[in-house]
Amino acid sequence: MTTTTLGPRPSPLAPPKGSPPRNRAERLWKASPLTWVGLVLAVILSLFPFYWMIVIASRTNDAANSWPPPFLPGGKLGENIERVLANGDANILKGLMNSFLVSGTITVATVFFGSLAGFAFAKLRFKGKNALLLIILASMMVPIQLGVLPLYILMAKLEWLNTMPSVTVPFLIGGFGIFMMRQYAEQAVPNELIEAARVDGCSTWRVYWHVVAPALRPAAAVLGLLTFMEQWNQFFWPFVVLADPANPTVQISLRSLNSAYFADNSQIFAGTLIATLPLFIVFVLFGRQIIGGIMEGAVKS
Repeated sequence: MTTTTLGPRPSPLAPPKGSPPRNRAERLWKASPLTWVGLVLAVILSLFPFYWMIVIASRTNDAANSWPPPFLPGGKLGENIERVLANGDANILKGLMNSFLVSGTITVATVFFGSLAGFAFAKLRFKGKNALLLIILASMMVPIQLGVLPLYILMAKLEWLNTMPSVTVPFLIGGFGIFMMRQYAEQAVPNELIEAARVDGCSTWRVYWHVVAPALRPAAAVLGLLTFMEQWNQFFWPFVVLADPANPTVQISLRSLNSAYFADNSQIFAGTLIATLPLFIVFVLFGRQIIGGIMEGAVKS
């Protein structure tokens, strides 16, 4: 009777014979040519509107309306920007300042109140919590156009028409911010951490400020950036309540550039370029903080 000795069984995850090591793993992470083509097309389609804005803003109005259209920037950018800044009907410098104050105030309030309410809905126990959360979710389904008339009447009774509080106070808190921070707090803040803070004698406010707020920083950064961009681009409600051309937001100022019978496209695009630069600066300044906060939150979790 002979005994057959069996060798070690090959691992099911081992690469087949004749293939170089890690060949399959490398193929999983290596981008195919089709992926590169798709990424390049996506970048071109995303950046072309900004490039086209610079091209038209640096040309004369005749060149902007010519056919075929120009595809290279001209030398009139500085002159067109000076014309926009000197346009008394647009008052774009005042619009930039007002939009910055309104967007900044709403962003800070939305992040603060949203994180505070999100912490309460995620980690605190109180009667009616689910019913209140459903009401907040329902408010997100109502478009702003349906509430324009009663909100306008309220602003008129408060004598806030043509003032910055009329475009600031109604948007200091929103359902989206509360729901977003509630969902993030549910996963990012362990209950054991809150209980440990309670044992150490922390009040609810100290638990929020020293435990919850640092953990919510990644979501707060994203919410702040989205809120600032949304309020900076807000046009409908400021157009309704700010009838005084001497006190506009930046979007109302851009609309004033297009009020002539013959549209000066070079001036309009130059004003659009001026209005876009603050958004670009905010994204550059806070983009790294957002990515860093997300990575830090991922490591903690």
